[in-house]
Amino acid sequence: MSKKSKSLVLSLIVLPLVCIASETGSWVTISRNRLCVTEGALDTAAHGRLSVNAPKMRAYVTQWSGQSVKLLFTYLGRTSQESALGSGAIRRQFGVKLRAQDPCNLVYAMWRIEPESKLVVSVKTNPGAHTSAECGNRGYENIKPQKASPVPHLQAGQSHTLSAEMKNSGLRVFIDNREVWQGDVGQNAANLDGPVGIRSDNAHLEFELQTPASQETSSNHVRACKVGSGD
Repeated sequence: MSKKSKSLVLSLIVLPLVCIASETGSWVTISRNRLCVTEGALDTAAHGRLSVNAPKMRAYVTQWSGQSVKLLFTYLGRTSQESALGSGAIRRQFGVKLRAQDPCNLVYAMWRIEPESKLVVSVKTNPGAHTSAECGNRGYENIKPQKASPVPHLQAGQSHTLSAEMKNSGLRVFIDNREVWQGDVGQNAANLDGPVGIRSDNAHLEFELQTPASQETSSNHVRACKVGSGD
């Protein structure tokens, strides 16, 4: 085989490996000092993880990190105290936020635990409103998936991963690397400009929040932490 032919064969072998590496990639953990907690509290747990045991917790990444996010968590059951949602309902849930422009305009992928186990994607839009005082619990729309599958029924002590990636208006959500939700959240949601984050309601968790290493944050895109603006 000529030298040119050998080079061509080698290229054909290496190229797919490069593509696979770029698709799977690696993830980096978001440290506590890169999270702005706008409601509730985060504590430090063992092995560098974070812990939430507050009835309501809202936080976002203070530096730009793209629109892919992964939550590696252990569910520890209900919180020591509980709080109702703005609607008055008691719900146990947690999930990730994308394009979190402000408390009135963002995208949610929430794992509901009780009273019903399911994955729900919601878009909250309130044009002209930018604080919780201005929008309250108005502007939510649950998005119907194009494809979906059941989620595990969570029990205290179980560990899983929840991840989401948004490209334009398309959103995919995964549990333990298995796609459980895929759909289109609409152009209004795609036009929102904000970071990723995390939300919990009445759920006690230990977790790591991660973003892709290829989307590592830039010091040129730092967002001020506005405490008390929880959604």
